[in-house]
Amino acid sequence: MKIGIDAIAFDVAKIHLPIKTLANARNIEPEKLEKGLGLLKMTLPDTHQDTVVFGANALTRLIIDNNIGLEEISRIYVGTESAIDSSKPISSFLVSLMEQKFGENSLSECDVVDFTFACIGGVDAMQNCIDFVTLNPSKKAIVVTTDFAKYDLNSTGEYTQGAGAIALLIASNPKIIAFENYWATSTKGVFDFFKPFRTISKQEISGSEINEPWFDNLESEIEIHKDQPVFDGQYSNQCYMDRTREAYFLFKKLKNSRKTIYNSWESIIMHLPYAFQGRRMLSEIYALDAENSIISGNETSEQYQNKLKEISKSEAYKNFVTEKLQPAEIASSIIGNLYTGSIFMGLLSTLAHFYDNKIDVSSKKFGFLAYGSGSKSKVFEGTIQSEWKSAVTNINLFDTLEKSTEIDFETYEKLHKKEQKQSIREPKSEWILERIENQIPNLIGARYYKWID
Repeated sequence: MKIGIDAIAFDVAKIHLPIKTLANARNIEPEKLEKGLGLLKMTLPDTHQDTVVFGANALTRLIIDNNIGLEEISRIYVGTESAIDSSKPISSFLVSLMEQKFGENSLSECDVVDFTFACIGGVDAMQNCIDFVTLNPSKKAIVVTTDFAKYDLNSTGEYTQGAGAIALLIASNPKIIAFENYWATSTKGVFDFFKPFRTISKQEISGSEINEPWFDNLESEIEIHKDQPVFDGQYSNQCYMDRTREAYFLFKKLKNSRKTIYNSWESIIMHLPYAFQGRRMLSEIYALDAENSIISGNETSEQYQNKLKEISKSEAYKNFVTEKLQPAEIASSIIGNLYTGSIFMGLLSTLAHFYDNKIDVSSKKFGFLAYGSGSKSKVFEGTIQSEWKSAVTNINLFDTLEKSTEIDFETYEKLHKKEQKQSIREPKSEWILERIENQIPNLIGARYYKWID
């Protein structure tokens, strides 16, 4: 029995800042970002949008575009690192909104939960749903990945921001891709990128040693939530390479293969914090698993790094990137980082590229190299099914992305600082965050959403 992705839908923030505009404002040479990292635009949430909105929009489109009866769905699992509540999962919001639109209690028997492990949480959710459908082939599950990658102003991560969601229907006999039952994992607990609970003492703010209650906060410390992470870019890149390399060669061991695994993949789909991250990280695996070994293993650390740089600049590697990695980079360049959704947007970008160029990839294998900071990598593969073209015909990925509204730098900074109160682009045929309760004691902080026709 084949199990995999039967349908896919997406929702991406509809406003963007050109990378060139950001580069000029930050005194960065635009070519460094555009040609060096592959960045062209970064998408940003409008004032009426959050991760629930993106997830609900993608899920609604998945249901409507594929005529899915909600009674068919046994679970909706969400991958995110942009939760808006420390207790109530985004998935519970999604169930409520779907019932609001499609009928009360229509998902009352549906299991829901959120998965959090940085950018790999969506893959974890999908693997769990695949296992579920494998055991219950008559049932279906949905995976939603939804995130807002937000970084501090003037930080080295600022130009990689992005926002949006992907929704996947997991079923037996899928139309798009069926996954093999080989999942290689490499995990190590590190601090390469994380979002800690931050605190500041009342004394630091007021200068007073007296702990007075502030807005019902009786503690002497104020807890501060920030969407922006603490990260070490260079260390995070190394963790990405280490975990992915370890998972890749474990995958090769699981398959008991002596051949070069990546040669069997038509396309390689990787987590892309920025468009060219994959090609920068993969050169080591490319060298180590080459049929004629490019690296001996006897080099000094400096010699090893110099050889990797040499390999990454070679014509052979550039051709490899163009053939196997570039299709997944196209959407990333004009969206930015989607965290948990990044790897699935890479899949959609690749399929849309092949569809638009009338290239049939039926029966071809795709390799997936997923990564989440903290840190964990999973390597797996799937085979494209014969009906994949009919399943992506009406998605219109690139046409939709072209309709994004450009904003100026001043508007961008106001949005980032939450000083912008009015929507930049009027919502239409989508969910919006209507209000956040601030009066009723038992509901303070509750978020309410509505559908706009």
